[in-house]
Amino acid sequence: MCKVFVIDTNKRPLNPIHSAQARQLLRSKKAAIYRRFPFTLILKESCPDVPVAPLRLKLDPGAKTTGIALVNDATGEVVFAAELKHRGFAIRDALISRRQLRRGRRNRKTRYRKPRFLNRTRPPGWLAPSLMSRVHNVETWVNRLRKFAPITAISTELVKFDMQLMRNPEIEGKEYQQGTLAGYETREYLLEKWNRQCAYCAVKDVPLQIEHIHPCSKGGSNSITNLTLSCEKCNIKKGTKDIKDFLKKDPTTLQKILAQAKKALADAAAVNATRYKLLEVLKATGLPVECGSGGLTKFNRTRQQLIKTHWIDAACVGKSTPTLNIKGIKPLLITANGHGNRQMCGTDKFGFPSRHRTNKQIHFGFQTGDIIKAVVTSGKKVGEYVGRVLCRATGSFDIASKTGRISGISHKYCSAIHKKDGYSYAF
Repeated sequence: MCKVFVIDTNKRPLNPIHSAQARQLLRSKKAAIYRRFPFTLILKESCPDVPVAPLRLKLDPGAKTTGIALVNDATGEVVFAAELKHRGFAIRDALISRRQLRRGRRNRKTRYRKPRFLNRTRPPGWLAPSLMSRVHNVETWVNRLRKFAPITAISTELVKFDMQLMRNPEIEGKEYQQGTLAGYETREYLLEKWNRQCAYCAVKDVPLQIEHIHPCSKGGSNSITNLTLSCEKCNIKKGTKDIKDFLKKDPTTLQKILAQAKKALADAAAVNATRYKLLEVLKATGLPVECGSGGLTKFNRTRQQLIKTHWIDAACVGKSTPTLNIKGIKPLLITANGHGNRQMCGTDKFGFPSRHRTNKQIHFGFQTGDIIKAVVTSGKKVGEYVGRVLCRATGSFDIASKTGRISGISHKYCSAIHKKDGYSYAF
């Protein structure tokens, strides 16, 4: 299990402690709970200056999930681990929906609207909101962990390795494109796109070959949209047949392959677009930043015979990776949900107003999304309930607990455990 963060009376981070020590401090009332996620204690009495072991924050950025790990370089112990799930694709879909609704409303108006597309300039280094949300999520958690742990260095995975460039640093131009390892990037791209399995029989963990969906002998090109992966058996069996003839008895697989071939690798594009922006944000912290490659991360992980997960990949980032001790580590699963919707007027699917929202979010000291504890002492719903609250101006709240939804709980019985911060948590 991850260790518990501790801060002193001046809110300076101390060495993380074992959960048993944390329970002992709470029982003896020498410490109080400062924060639930990540679980942090604050000491009630000042303690003499004790040596604090420096920790390294390691990141494995991803399009959907970013791995986070805190590692002690001296001992190799993983002190804390988390997996941060982004909401970039949800933001993209919300912006597309908003754009469609606005366009529909404007087209219903007959008056002339002066075009405005030429007077909107974007600053240098601009990224789409769906991409910047990933950077902001990581930045938020880097700053948050720095408050609770003695972090002195950061490691992050910046790029995938380029073996051709490593073999010959002076290589360039046409020689770079057609060198001894020409096609390496294409193979890596196809492995990611087709989930490292045969497109025809879905077999895994076997040598895969690059296969032309439409054969070159019948006019097929070498475009990336015409390439897939197949095992040797399927490749030989297909030969120079057209894919429609080869899979005429399996139309489901045929449609799946044709759709996947045209689909772009959005995850890889998102990571590539944000990696240097994230590096810029990390350097702004003032801590030394170590950049690693995907190849080095995989080497560190396989050398220590560790399974592939996001947080383990994060712990294996960079040359500074020691022999890791991950015994008993259970990562904190963090999901970015955002802070709600600023839209005051809700619309139906046609773009017409259908509901209205109030601009007041806080009622009786609570807002929707807070994790609360309600101890009901009278009435039909006597009991103790813990969960996220749905607030109303009337003071009658709903609580979403593990056992289900409990409605009609008065605010008088509620006390806050964890204020809404735009994230949800699980183990």
